[in-house]
Amino acid sequence: MQKLSEDMKQTIMDIFEHLHANPEVSWKEYETTAFLKQKLEELGCRTRTFSDCTGVVGEIGSGSPVVAVRADIDALWQEVNGTFRANHSCGHDAHMTMALGTLMLLRKQPELPKGTIRFIFQPAEEKGGGALKMIEEGVLDDADYLYGVHVRPIQETQNGRCAPSILHGSSQHIEGTIIGEEAHGARPHLGKNSIEIAAFLVHKLGLIHIDPQIPHTVKMTKLQAGGESSNIIPGKASFSLDLRAQTNEAMEALIAETERACEAAAAAFGAKIDLKNTAFLQRHKTKKLKRSWQKPLRKSSGLSSLMTRLSPPAARISIFTP
Repeated sequence: MQKLSEDMKQTIMDIFEHLHANPEVSWKEYETTAFLKQKLEELGCRTRTFSDCTGVVGEIGSGSPVVAVRADIDALWQEVNGTFRANHSCGHDAHMTMALGTLMLLRKQPELPKGTIRFIFQPAEEKGGGALKMIEEGVLDDADYLYGVHVRPIQETQNGRCAPSILHGSSQHIEGTIIGEEAHGARPHLGKNSIEIAAFLVHKLGLIHIDPQIPHTVKMTKLQAGGESSNIIPGKASFSLDLRAQTNEAMEALIAETERACEAAAAAFGAKIDLKNTAFLQRHKTKKLKRSWQKPLRKSSGLSSLMTRLSPPAARISIFTP
């Protein structure tokens, strides 16, 4: 394949900088979708958007095989320099840019490869539901191959290195509500402090022990309680838990232990904790595609930069893998 020219490199960097500077959170990627659709059409793609969600699909070529290339488009909601805002800290701006760059390179070739090449720009990866929505919309119904790429933190992959496959773990998000009893700050004995219950729960979560040979983690990632009055003991709180495990069996054990920890915390204070499980994703393996990726990766990146595989605790892209 023809290599990038200096002009193409600058165009690709301009695309990246635009996407990085204009992040949008899950299911609200309206401007991102419009920008991608415009770029796809400028590059000669047939495009498809959706009436009830963000995201866009572009196609070139026709017939079989149908090769799909997937990129996620949403940003995270984070505190940046003291202000909460959308932020592309997970690399989705880079993923979109790489997919468009691939399309640009294909358009520079003397002729297109046989078949159809489909570019899927998927919304709401961070919420765990975007991939499933794209499947429900039928974007993979006739796809013979599906490829994607994800930048990794330096703790997993050093700069300039890559891996042909990734073995995702399992993840589970749990939303919880603590129902205690409100009281005045001068009479704490008459209430059931939801913050104290949450603190007790965090301690109990830290005492969970499953097989130490299998990577796993559970932590509270959100806690909201109380109002404007600092002399009122809050009786109600909401929280979120993030669970990760390298095997599905370990995840099942971790969920069971987490539920027991919540029951124990509620019982210790005579309170109630309601739980709602969301976005449970199981671990999947991709050995066949791993082999097919090894040769082109070696050719493009050099043998010394090719890793065997990655095994992070979990991620949402696994919902697309067979």
